[in-house]
Amino acid sequence: MAPVISTLFISADGVAEIDPDWHFPYFDENMGRAVTEDYATADVLLIGRETYDSFAGAWPDREAAGGEDAPFAKQLGDMRKVVVSRQPLEFSWRNSELIQGELPAAVAALKADAGVRGILIPGSISVVQQLLAAGLVDELRLLVHPVAARKGRRLFDEGDAAYHLRVVASEAFPTGVLRVIYAPAPAPGAAGYDDVKDQVPAGA
Repeated sequence: MAPVISTLFISADGVAEIDPDWHFPYFDENMGRAVTEDYATADVLLIGRETYDSFAGAWPDREAAGGEDAPFAKQLGDMRKVVVSRQPLEFSWRNSELIQGELPAAVAALKADAGVRGILIPGSISVVQQLLAAGLVDELRLLVHPVAARKGRRLFDEGDAAYHLRVVASEAFPTGVLRVIYAPAPAPGAAGYDDVKDQVPAGA
């Protein structure tokens, strides 16, 4: 089964809607390496309409310009891009297609496709939220910035059930950014205060 990996820039208070004012000052070679590693996991990009419009409005021009970011722009252009939208779209960026059917069923089919190596979701908060709820996200790869954004869309929306996670890997960058890779985990056993009171610090 092809893994579904979400990669997000996120603030310390959980905002995943990027504000350039708090994001770009922390972007360095370590973050660039992390992004490179994330994209190396996949041959399919799964993106929402807003993310697609943002990417398609910038990366083809950057590829054509031939600057320092042109190789990455070409990599994005060459990848298969599956766009989540309820509206018909006309695509100008190569290798782009509209998702077929409802999101969970379509992603389950992509995961089961022997020709798909991995599925990466850059940004696309609403897509990630829906797939988390459906249990279809295999990894959350978060680059946590040392800033409380205080406004913007958060990754984890309100719901009835908690998402339990385990840390697969973590790394601290000199900028203060934390790279944390999570995978879904079963809920721990039930516990209350009586179960942990022996761990409470002893009085001085």
